Amino acid sequence: MAAFSFCTAFRPSIRDRTLPSIFRLLVPTIFILLAGGGRLDAAGPTLAIQTGTGIAIGGAHPSYSGSIGNVNGLGIGTPGSGVSLITSGISGGVFYYTPYNYNMTGINGSATGSVTAYVSTNFSHPAIVTLYSCLSSCTSFSSYGLMSTNSAAPNTLITGAAGGSTTTAYIGVFVSNTNGASAFSGSDSVTISFTLTNSNNGQTDTVTLAVSTTVQTAVILTLGTGSGGLTVSPASDYSMNFGNVNGLGINPAAGLTATAVTGGYLYSTPYVLTPTFSSFTSTSGTLKAYVSTNFIHTAILELRDSATSGGTYSAISTNSGGQTSITTSATTSTTVTRYLGMWVSNASGASAFTGADSATLTYTLTVP
Repeated sequence: MAAFSFCTAFRPSIRDRTLPSIFRLLVPTIFILLAGGGRLDAAGPTLAIQTGTGIAIGGAHPSYSGSIGNVNGLGIGTPGSGVSLITSGISGGVFYYTPYNYNMTGINGSATGSVTAYVSTNFSHPAIVTLYSCLSSCTSFSSYGLMSTNSAAPNTLITGAAGGSTTTAYIGVFVSNTNGASAFSGSDSVTISFTLTNSNNGQTDTVTLAVSTTVQTAVILTLGTGSGGLTVSPASDYSMNFGNVNGLGINPAAGLTATAVTGGYLYSTPYVLTPTFSSFTSTSGTLKAYVSTNFIHTAILELRDSATSGGTYSAISTNSGGQTSITTSATTSTTVTRYLGMWVSNASGASAFTGADSATLTYTLTVP
């Protein structure tokens, strides 16, 4: 008998060894840096310098400019457009001033703005031209103060101002009437630096204003009444009236002294000349005079000059090219007393004359 045996072996099979797929999702991280203690502000404060009722302001943020124009230490002539002049209450010169505006923007909500200023670049000749500032009642020199030249201690122009506000302030230039080695004439300029500060976050805006000016030399000659003499009347030209005169010296007018001289009488009177000048390197000048329009009756009337009341009177030149010298050492603001004489002939006959007549004297002050 046969036996049959059948065995089946089962081997487990691994169909696949699948590794799990790994997916990485990279998500970018965005960091936002917030300025000003965690607040994201809009644009910072902005300060603009603008034309007011004074000089024209040119340029654009952050560099502005303007000109005060021609100035002189005597205040002669008409100031430039938008510029005013102060001559009283000042010693050693005169003062030119002008208003300007500054406008603040970029200050929002409860924030306010403050503005400070200082001279960041001074005049090249600060002893001759000096910058001043004023905030109110600015038509008097006493209301102005020197503008600081120290960035660490600027002038405060305004505090606690709302954004969008426009404020008027004034700047002025003192111009010295100095003569001599330290004198100056010519162009000069100064630069003012302004800073606007936001009260809430301390943000600032700084702008500059360059102000130019031209210092000119100047001369003035004035005539006045001498002690006890005839009145010298100012007008477009000065005038002096000798009144009634005659060849015998009878009854001279008040202020006149009548003295017998060869050929008639001399009527004389003291008067004063005051030379004033500024910005010249010389400290002295010359004074001359001549008869620019003579009497019609030159044989009867003649103008004469003397340095003293009892001195020698000499005929005043009638030649513009060879004038009579009054002094060669005239100093500024120092009066010079002279004596003007009118010789009246005592001649009678066909050449005699009675009636009104007049002459004109022209004086010249020259400073080298």
